[in-house]
Amino acid sequence: MVPPVQVSPLIKLTRYSALLLGMLYGKKRYDYLKPVAEEERRIESEEKKKREELERIAKELAEGIYIFFNISVPILCPKST
Repeated sequence: MVPPVQVSPLIKLTRYSALLLGMLYGKKRYDYLKPVAEEERRIESEEKKKREELERIAKELAEGIYIFFNISVPILCPKST
């Protein structure tokens, strides 16, 4: 087995400096992107509420048409071939 090699202090300093700079950059980038992601989540939740409301209304209308015409096959669902 070969004994470990003595690493230069300059190389150690460079490696730890790069590590520290990477951590600082990551924190800065995270702080920049966090509000953007929160805004996207807020918009998505609003769109989801609107979409669910429209689906609920469409379902009620479909049931209303079904009951109004008193038929066994809903009109809004054409047969697929």
